Amino acid sequence: MTPAPVIRLHPDDGVLIARSSLPPGMVVADGVTTVERIPAGHKVAIKPIAVGEPVRRYGQIIGFATAPIAPGQHVHTQNCGMGDFAKDYAYGVDVKPVPNFDLPATFDGIRRADGRVATRNYIGILTSVNCSAHVAGIVADMFKKNPFTGDNPLADFPNVDGVVALTHKTGCGMTQDEPLALLRRTLGGYARHVNFSAVVVLGLGCEVNQIGGLMQEQKLAGRLRAMDIQEVGGTRKTVEAGIAFVKEALTDANKVKREPVPASELTVALQCGGSDGYSGVSANPALGAASDLLVAHGGTVILSETPETYGAEHLLTRRAVSREVGEKLVGLMRWWEEYTRREGAEMNANPSPGNKAGGLTTILEKSLGAMAKAGSTNLVDVLNYAEPITKKGFVFMDTPGYDPVAATGQVAGGANMVCFTTGRGSVFGCKPAPSIKLATNTPMYQRMEDDMDVNCGTILDGEESVQQCGQRIFELMLKTASGQPTKSESFDFGGAEFAPWVLGATM
Repeated sequence: MTPAPVIRLHPDDGVLIARSSLPPGMVVADGVTTVERIPAGHKVAIKPIAVGEPVRRYGQIIGFATAPIAPGQHVHTQNCGMGDFAKDYAYGVDVKPVPNFDLPATFDGIRRADGRVATRNYIGILTSVNCSAHVAGIVADMFKKNPFTGDNPLADFPNVDGVVALTHKTGCGMTQDEPLALLRRTLGGYARHVNFSAVVVLGLGCEVNQIGGLMQEQKLAGRLRAMDIQEVGGTRKTVEAGIAFVKEALTDANKVKREPVPASELTVALQCGGSDGYSGVSANPALGAASDLLVAHGGTVILSETPETYGAEHLLTRRAVSREVGEKLVGLMRWWEEYTRREGAEMNANPSPGNKAGGLTTILEKSLGAMAKAGSTNLVDVLNYAEPITKKGFVFMDTPGYDPVAATGQVAGGANMVCFTTGRGSVFGCKPAPSIKLATNTPMYQRMEDDMDVNCGTILDGEESVQQCGQRIFELMLKTASGQPTKSESFDFGGAEFAPWVLGATM
């Protein structure tokens, strides 16, 4: 059966979504014919909308008409914009009974000595400052497989997934306590990450982010090796010392074995990037269905990207397990409003140009689609950037909307897997956590099949339901957690994408 040319998401909506590009003169609803071309993934009006009147999608306000809109017209930035409206936070009114966590799903994980479970087994090289980044890269490169010659320095260590250098552009020239604390919290989270069997941190020696201060503040003594280039005696000697550390660590790291563990040991970072008008229709709700399955099995999912939740937060506060949790989320929104004002920006600077080309008009519309990744379960906690995840279920972490920065915070908090939806086609990895890529539409999936793990465009094509696609995603989560490589891992993505959130001035 051929799917309809448009998608109706809610009975109260004044717009429909074009399943593919619609020519002028196409009938899209009773008595409604397109009066102009409607690009794929974009919106077409099905009723008159007066200036100042709300435009609704998902049954929710996504903006307000800035010009009169007639039935059959293209609804986008030329006639729809932001506006204020009252939100009913209704704290906790949609909270559900806690599910029974005694469910059978398992994966083959790596049980660490402290009881935590890893999905990958890396040796990590962190840097306290950008000044030690190049040296860290040299050390890691000594253990990298050569794709041209086939030479593999880790051939004798099949249980080690790799040696990765995670470098950044800051660590000195910092003028405030908050940026330093944020960087240290991020580095501390990675130093403790369960997917690392061993970690060394390289510094220059004279930076603001002194390794001693990092280790003391983050209680890292005994958890990682530390080296300062100036103290060791320069680049060559530090590289030699770093290589010796890795060689020493490889033998123990290779001793790990995978064993069946419950799905409750999974902590999944939910991400979206390069979104389009289909993101909130296919991949995001499908990931939401998978998130609900994981939470039902006792696992954890992390929704983030606070600016991409703006305008939809009142739907999450209804699911908050306490007023305190809900109010913390609202407080984050107020902070972002003040932050953007202070920086001379506005919340609606997001969506990006690519998002808008894909059919997303305002941040309100983007947020409503983005939050679908978190499914329908209770919101159990709200955390600051890179704070440790301590509760099972659906949690929210404050991060920017920029994908690498957001995912870095989530992994620092303890995510041992990332699920990343995309409509335009983002390429991404996030070592040491494997990253599953979910395509919103079939044409993009077919065009970028080497990068995409799941085609959620099957929902748009009428081949499966959101729940069926969500089940596929959940099953792939378990396979990936058991060691099955993702598409991004086949390209060795995940080192360059490490991007701690930088706050404050650089001096």
